[in-house]
Amino acid sequence: MSLIDNYKLIQSKINALSSKVTLVAVSKTFSLNHIKPLIDFGHLDYGENKVQEAVQKWTDLLILRNDLKLHMVGNVQTNKVEQVVKIFSYVHSLDSEKLADKFSAFQSKLNKQLKYFIQVNIGNENQKKGIDVSLVPEFVKYCQKNLNLNILGLMCIPPVNSSPEIFFSKLRELNDSFNFKDLSMGMSSDFETAIKYGANYVRIGSSLFGDRTK
Repeated sequence: MSLIDNYKLIQSKINALSSKVTLVAVSKTFSLNHIKPLIDFGHLDYGENKVQEAVQKWTDLLILRNDLKLHMVGNVQTNKVEQVVKIFSYVHSLDSEKLADKFSAFQSKLNKQLKYFIQVNIGNENQKKGIDVSLVPEFVKYCQKNLNLNILGLMCIPPVNSSPEIFFSKLRELNDSFNFKDLSMGMSSDFETAIKYGANYVRIGSSLFGDRTK
């Protein structure tokens, strides 16, 4: 199947469940030539996880197409924050006060406001990034009250070898406790389940663009 065929199929599955879901096409590792048919088809939201790759790939095009929106879906090093603020519209992986401080500072410097999801370590996994569930209320308050960051909602990546339902349900409940309207969860293997549990931003890569070679 072609990229556009894949897109139509995924979008039809999304539309069957909800009309209010943003499909973030995770285009990391794929060249702009590979992505271009989807851009030409009219899709606007793209996800990247490496800052330098995103800068090289998207900077020139974003000058011509300011309707395109880049979503940072990977972890951000503090020394890369200025570059993220320059070209991204969304960050799905805000996970520390130090990082939040940097984003606040560079938003002021560059006079640009981003939209954020707080990444929650919903499975309490030692090797995974994200805020511990017990610390989320304090972190939300810090980001909103101290830094005035535009927090849309929460984000998670559930444990790989577990059924995602219990984790999606837990994040939805936590998200609702803050009256957040947006929720980022669900990838190629589980986006339909995530939508059933309230996700309205899904991050889909391999089932859209194909398997990655790196």
